[in-house]
Amino acid sequence: MIVEKMTDQLTVKIPGNEGYDIVFRDSFDDLGLALSERGLIKGRKLVIVSDDSVASLYADDVRQSATAVGAEVCLYTFPHGEENKNLKTIEELYAFLIDHKISRKDLLIALGGGVTGDMTGFAAATFLRGIDFIQVPTSLLSMVDSSIGGKTGVDFNGYKNMVGAFHMPRLVYMNPEVLRTLPDVQFASGMAEILKHGLIKDAKYYSFLITHFEEINARDYETLKEMILRSCEIKKEVVQNDPFEKGERALLNFGHTLGHAIEKQSDFSLLHGQSVALGSICSAHISHKRGLISTEECYEIRDMFVPFGLPIIADCLKRQDIDAVIAHTKSDKKNALGKLKFILLEKIGKAFITDDVTEEEMKEALLTIIDEGDYLHE
Repeated sequence: MIVEKMTDQLTVKIPGNEGYDIVFRDSFDDLGLALSERGLIKGRKLVIVSDDSVASLYADDVRQSATAVGAEVCLYTFPHGEENKNLKTIEELYAFLIDHKISRKDLLIALGGGVTGDMTGFAAATFLRGIDFIQVPTSLLSMVDSSIGGKTGVDFNGYKNMVGAFHMPRLVYMNPEVLRTLPDVQFASGMAEILKHGLIKDAKYYSFLITHFEEINARDYETLKEMILRSCEIKKEVVQNDPFEKGERALLNFGHTLGHAIEKQSDFSLLHGQSVALGSICSAHISHKRGLISTEECYEIRDMFVPFGLPIIADCLKRQDIDAVIAHTKSDKKNALGKLKFILLEKIGKAFITDDVTEEEMKEALLTIIDEGDYLHE
């Protein structure tokens, strides 16, 4: 066991904020009750926001659970895909909310993966200067990452999450049973963030993931619940300590500095988790070259992505793309006052923030995911 006692609820406590609960259930049956118990039903209209793919699977269940406790519910859907995570979709959602006379006392329900959660949270943060919303994540990635912490946003001109706001949800409702219908490639994408949690914060958890990869890939419910819970605990602890990313929370960006740039250079043909896996390999390489982790650890970090269906070579990139990838990092949100925040490993389970990674270090690291067979260039 990676936690001493399994639980069905975690509470995120944010200074100056009433905080919110993360609840774990094996269906959507209790969602309406969870909302009612937290005063999120009476006198409110509820708007389910979901993409067309997820809505076809789960919107009826969510609606029935909410209407069973007396809620008035309507549904807004948009076309699925990262390409729709933009201000145009937000404008269309605003128009829907206005047409349905949604007021500041009402509630949005983000039903879906990270795209839906980020966009719904951003709409909630900005519509009428802020209304309440809850997260009902349906992908592994959104369960362990984007649904927790209050980061919201949309892509702009090809730059990921460039426009956004911090806006905390009132509730996060986890139903890991939905992962049974999640496509393999999306499940793998979520595993990149989970492996990241072990690498930056918990070496024992990292070992648990490696030794239980068969149960995880088989989507054994109890193993998944234990895994999701531990990742949520790690995310919760970091968010509580640094809710608005003034310091420690930047550790969660391990693998993201180059990962986001790789994702953009691929024209988003790579999923977020696939790009994070590649970015994590680059960060591990730089950590190794600085003498922080051993050769064996560096190879293990690279190779551990393989059994979870994640790439270790960026087939969509060529050597001539390296300068463009590095150029993308200069437009990243993590670039502050001309200095790029980069997360490296001091050891397995402990990461640190630095702003002194050079372009040469990044170029050498990127070569390791383009030229197979010469990983450490030794």
